[in-house]
Amino acid sequence: MKSLLLTAALLFVLSSNSFSQSQIESDIESALVNAKKGVYWGLSNIPTRKTKIEKSIINEDKLIAKVKVSKEVNGIRVEATGYYLTNEVSISLYKSAESLIKDGYIKKGDLELFSEDE
Repeated sequence: MKSLLLTAALLFVLSSNSFSQSQIESDIESALVNAKKGVYWGLSNIPTRKTKIEKSIINEDKLIAKVKVSKEVNGIRVEATGYYLTNEVSISLYKSAESLIKDGYIKKGDLELFSEDE
């Protein structure tokens, strides 16, 4: 009888622990999806004249992501932080001008490139 109660208690603890871990995993995944939305927005809105832009993406009165796009030497850097409930996930992405042209994000000459001398 004691072993049956001990086994039942152990199963209850393990199952509740597993549930909370899967919930955390789900929340982190949602924050990651929102951060990816920020990255995609940043790649679609590369500044041609400004050296840096920062935007917040808001949907249904909730902060989805904060995005920073800045020009670097021969390329850009996109930093996106995605939010979901109390979770926050950040992604930093570096793309060269050549890969941006190759992938169709910009046309040749659209991005004023910085040289290392500047």
